[in-house]
Amino acid sequence: MNNTLTDQDQLTLRIAAWGAVSLMSAAGAAGSAHKAATEGSIALASATGPIGHVLAKAPKGVKYGKTVAALADQVLPALTASMTLLKRQDPAEADNFRNTVVVAVQAAGRVHQGPLSPTMADMARKITGALDAA
Repeated sequence: MNNTLTDQDQLTLRIAAWGAVSLMSAAGAAGSAHKAATEGSIALASATGPIGHVLAKAPKGVKYGKTVAALADQVLPALTASMTLLKRQDPAEADNFRNTVVVAVQAAGRVHQGPLSPTMADMARKITGALDAA
């Protein structure tokens, strides 16, 4: 499948997945933002299959904006677009991508003891909603 994804398709997948981790990091407490980003990044780098090859590196040169809202404006539509693209090309890889992003979101949220903060829980719902909108 990797051969059928254009460079733009791969960039969209990377923006979506790595951006989801960035959203979770931004939604976390100030002291834990770096830990959230690290845990989520490890999850993305641990992905397997064709999606793992695409997500092995973060997108380069992407300007996410200076606010969480600007970041969400790019990432949430990219999550939906990624799922639409993958469902059309390879439904199994669409499931792999969705699972990989969900695991990364969960890993980013694990930096807290106990349940997710309301802010992180809300961001996780938005990310999952965008994945499921396709």
